[in-house]
Parts: sequence; structure tokens; C-alpha cells
Amino acid sequence: MSCGSKGGVASPFVKWAGGKSRILAAIHARYPAELGARVHKYAEPFVGGGAVLFDVLNGYALEDVFISDINRELIHAYTTIRDDVEGLVTDLSALEAEYRAADDATRKAMYYARRERFNVLKAAGDMRMELAALFIFLNRTCFNGLYRVNSRGAYNVPQGRYKNPAICDAENLRAVSNVLQDVTIVCGDYRLSRGFIDERTFAYFDPPYRPLSATANFTAYAQSGFGDEEQIALARFIDAMSERGAWVVASNSDPKNADENDDFFDVLYARHAIARIDAARAINSIGNRRGCVRELLITKAREDAA
Repeated sequence: MSCGSKGGVASPFVKWAGGKSRILAAIHARYPAELGARVHKYAEPFVGGGAVLFDVLNGYALEDVFISDINRELIHAYTTIRDDVEGLVTDLSALEAEYRAADDATRKAMYYARRERFNVLKAAGDMRMELAALFIFLNRTCFNGLYRVNSRGAYNVPQGRYKNPAICDAENLRAVSNVLQDVTIVCGDYRLSRGFIDERTFAYFDPPYRPLSATANFTAYAQSGFGDEEQIALARFIDAMSERGAWVVASNSDPKNADENDDFFDVLYARHAIARIDAARAINSIGNRRGCVRELLITKAREDAA
């Protein structure tokens, strides 16, 4: 088994709240120097849009790669791209042609009809090709590429305003399919990576961020939340994986953006190196609040690699 670039350069196929494209260089600088050699496994248990995943797959030939997420529909899209990209391209091309040819009123009706159909399939757990196509269609035509569900688990993001949205990027979808061919794709909690991660593994953790305020909570991408207790449990898991000898990098929000006295992560990750970096805030309903905030990059390398 060999995971890595086998063709064109792959990039994220969905827009994703908290996507790491804007801080990818800072994360890349914290990759282990031995990646692809002594470190020849990669794990990303909160894969999301996959900016770091695709950077790794494009640049390194690895023996084993494990990705997971609790978002069932996102993981279904990943597996569909890996296993039947041409079928997906056919369905998305049809959706794109229909949407682009429509006037504004017809587009609006199409969007909400497709959203309703998506929720019907989602509620039934119907993991067919149509669900993956609708997932990407909605992501490309909704407000800000946001994925959010209500208390009943229904996707409820309104339509976005795009003149000619790129719904089917066939070239990139095929590149993504190529690099995913030997990747293990799992739907579930980050703890499922426990059996995969060892001293030969680079593991990147990008959990739902701790919100900086009551109105900045983007953790509702699944019905289950991710509060402080979950952040603490994750930190303990990361400590355990570090003690195994894995090279670990984690991202999170910096509470000090809102309160200079909030040492939540400084205390929680006291055994790790914590870097504060500037990151652009990509999603906010008020345009002038989309600016730079500090984020945390938390690193714990193997002791013998220091």
C-alpha cells in the first residue's frame, strides 16, 4: 500500500468552516522532518475539508493514511469520490448545468428543493450517489459554504448568492480520487484512530474550535456538540498518542482573542509547545468582522526527535 500523489495536485473539494488553507504554511512548517521516511503514516481524525490531508498526500509517499470525521455525509462524499468519481462528476455536471441556466427565482426554488431532498436522504441514512452529489451541490451554493444542522439533524443553511458557482470541478475531483485510492476513510469519533497511531505516525487534530463568544459557535456541524469537556478529553487523547511516540500537531482557537486572562488551552496543553499565529476569519455574516484573529498550533514531537 502506498498513499500519495499519483496524478494532478488535489485540493479541498468543499468549502469548510475552519478550513486550514489560510494557515497551511504554518502547519506545514511543523510537519516532522522525517515525514515519508521514518514517519511514514498519517492520521487526521477531524478531516473536514482536508487542506492538510491533501498537502500531505500531494507531497509525500506514505505507507498508510487514516482519515475520519463524525460528519456522515462528509465521509460519504470522500468515499464516493474515491470509489466512483466518474459517476459523481456526471451527477454534479447535470446539477451545475441546471443551476447555472436558471434565473434567480428558479435557482432559489431549486436550492431549497435539493436541500429538502438531501435532508430526506440524510434522515433515512440513504448513502447513495445522489446524497454525495447533493452534499457538494449544497456546499457550493449555500451561504458561505457553511455546514450546519438543527436540533433534529436537518441541514438548514440558506442559499448563498453566487453568480456562477463552480459546482463540478471535474479535474480536481479526479485528482482527489487518485490520491485517496489507498486511504482508510472512517466515519466516527477521533478515538477510532487509537489503533492506527503509533511512533511512526504524524497525527494532525483539527477539532471543532472552542468558541470565542456565544455568537461565534461553529461546532454545530453535527447534532452532538464539542464543549470544554470534549476539549479536555481530546487533550488527554493527544497526550496519550504523544506518549506512544507519535508526532502530533493540533489546532484550536485562542481564547485570549476575547479574554487575555483565559488560559484554558495554555493549561490544558502545558506539556506541549503552543504557537499563536494570525489567521483570517473566513465566515461571518457581517463582512467587516472577517479579519485576522489568533489561532493556536499545538505541537508535541517525539522526545528523540527534538
